[in-house]
Amino acid sequence: SSSKGIVESLEVVTLSGEVPVKRFAQQNHLPVHSWPPENVDGQFDVGVVVSFGCLLHERLINKFPYGILNVHPSLLPRWRGPAPVFHTIMHGDTVTGVTIIQIRPHRFDVGPILNQELHQVPEKCTADELGAVLATKGAHLLIDTLMTLSDRMAHKREQRQTGATFAPKISMSMSWMVWEEQTCDQIDRLYRAIGSRIPLRTTWMGRTIKLLDFVGKCHISLRNQKRKPVPGSVSYHKESNTLAVCCKV
Repeated sequence: SSSKGIVESLEVVTLSGEVPVKRFAQQNHLPVHSWPPENVDGQFDVGVVVSFGCLLHERLINKFPYGILNVHPSLLPRWRGPAPVFHTIMHGDTVTGVTIIQIRPHRFDVGPILNQELHQVPEKCTADELGAVLATKGAHLLIDTLMTLSDRMAHKREQRQTGATFAPKISMSMSWMVWEEQTCDQIDRLYRAIGSRIPLRTTWMGRTIKLLDFVGKCHISLRNQKRKPVPGSVSYHKESNTLAVCCKV
């Protein structure tokens, strides 16, 4: 990008600890600063934050002539907050995207939109897979935005007042499966959303067990056709060596 004259100088600000962006910056010999930055007066035209998680003060934002931009992996105002990709999968969205906004002081994900690109969510996609695709798409969209920044700033638009949703951080409490309350599709989406980070859990004979492997939705014919399965009941499918649990219909 810099070879095309878009970026003349690039420095990185990170939180403390061995975060991936810090390792990347060091490997590529980029100057690294700890948060908060001490002195950026007059040194840069624009700031960029991605999955940063810290509120920015107006005083800092105003040090950049074009303000500070945020690359957010959703179609804002849908899925504001720290975990948009997980909630996109968890709620079965078929379309998502990436949004470039201008940061507003002391607030998350509410600033005016400079650029936005849609992305169709592939069927049976996991949050990790979707996140990787949106990261690449977001990088390309950021370069496109920087190339036409003055024009983007002149035509920025405020976010809609309708359709705003919040994507809170994923937590252990989300991993519980309640067969009587969740359908097969809901559990399938939950597994694809958080299963790689937090194993899904349920109770079995009074004990908590973790779901370590997941086949997905399946249909099994019961030998006793008169016995109506109830949510939580378990059947063993010998041919595939699979335990099938009945979900809410």
